[in-house]
Amino acid sequence: MFEFDTVTMSRALTAMTLIFHAIFATIGVGVPVLVSTAELIGIKKKDSHYTLLARRWTRGYTITVAVGVVTGTAIGLQLSLIWPSFMRIAGNVIALPLFMETFAFFFEAIFLGIYLYTWDRFKKPIYHWLLSIPVVIGGTMSAFFITTVNSFMNTPQGFDLEGGRFTSVDPLKAMFNPATPTKVFHVISSSYLTAAAILAGIAAFIILMKKGTSYHKKALKLTVSMMFLFAILTAVAGDMSAKFLAEHQPEKLAAGEWHFETEEAADLVVFGTLNENNQVENAIRIPNALSFLAHGDFNAEVEGLDETPVDEQPPLWIHYMFDLMVSIGFYLLGISFLFLLFWKVKKWNPFHPILLWAIALAGPLSMLAVEFGWVFAEVGRQPWILRGFMTVAEGATTSPYVFGMFVLFAALYVVLAIGCIIALRKIFKNKPAELELEHRYPHTAAATKEDERT
Repeated sequence: MFEFDTVTMSRALTAMTLIFHAIFATIGVGVPVLVSTAELIGIKKKDSHYTLLARRWTRGYTITVAVGVVTGTAIGLQLSLIWPSFMRIAGNVIALPLFMETFAFFFEAIFLGIYLYTWDRFKKPIYHWLLSIPVVIGGTMSAFFITTVNSFMNTPQGFDLEGGRFTSVDPLKAMFNPATPTKVFHVISSSYLTAAAILAGIAAFIILMKKGTSYHKKALKLTVSMMFLFAILTAVAGDMSAKFLAEHQPEKLAAGEWHFETEEAADLVVFGTLNENNQVENAIRIPNALSFLAHGDFNAEVEGLDETPVDEQPPLWIHYMFDLMVSIGFYLLGISFLFLLFWKVKKWNPFHPILLWAIALAGPLSMLAVEFGWVFAEVGRQPWILRGFMTVAEGATTSPYVFGMFVLFAALYVVLAIGCIIALRKIFKNKPAELELEHRYPHTAAATKEDERT
């Protein structure tokens, strides 16, 4: 027998679940947008390459949705099992968005089934495309509702506290708390960005390995174009989020930026290390940039970590999570811009191997950025599970069986990951797009072969 801290194990179990779920949730929100866009372009241009893109992306998407359902259900279960004190006082406040998130998922799943099995059933293809809109709306609204729960945990409102219980609950006010606009914008835009980067990375890798056809080149151009667009939106969302933190959660911004003392014209600290006296060393300093990031003014005063009680300060290592997330975001923006520039300049080769490898790397990096962002968001709220009202230690279970739950859920996620990989391989292995194009759209396949010969 051995002893363990139930609070630490509860946090570890939740972290493991969220990290695993974030992969499938992000894909579930972002891929429908690309599917819908590809099919619409195919209809408008009468280009079967884009229609086939939508078909094949949808097949892979259904597998990830199935895994996402299991991990999402696990999160709901764990809220009650390992955070019982939190659910006891806040359950009636977050019940509405949790229910609406479930409703949004069912809405998405119903129309996904209809969309998946009605290809070629309409005389006018635009009618089939219209079925993709509810799938996009369902996935995005699912992200919206669940993010409002997280927003509420950061800036709780919409209730009165009497005798240790929440009363006079206004669920709409709780949902639309100060954190909701920036968090929702950031989550949705980054999900769209990540899905585009993953699909772009796959297309780039296939071109590198197999010297892909026009189908893969069109896929790459479409996904990189959308990656560039969503990278800009995500950068805007990140800027808004920083200004939100400066106003509502200054301790998180200060810890994330290693800003220890309140001062005007504050520098932005990028990477670096801390010595034993919490002095920053080996860092890149951008003069006055933190003041601008926090308040839109290079000379504005930024609150330091010294104004937060020591027992309410987040851990300082979240600085690296923030820097890694932002660095990858700028990488995605830069590499997508570079590809589009190469595409426009006829003398330059957008399919140069170095550029393709950089795009292929964008896929896994974008998912890492999502994970780093969530770690920064959640650990940066420490020690609060409900900021200002309940700490993580107060909300966690005291059950001695948390370690056993951790092992069981870890085994479940291993099985799900292996099953997902096997299912995706079965769907696409030895079934290249070229053969499916020739089978479904023989005229397009013949024209493509002729173009490639010439």
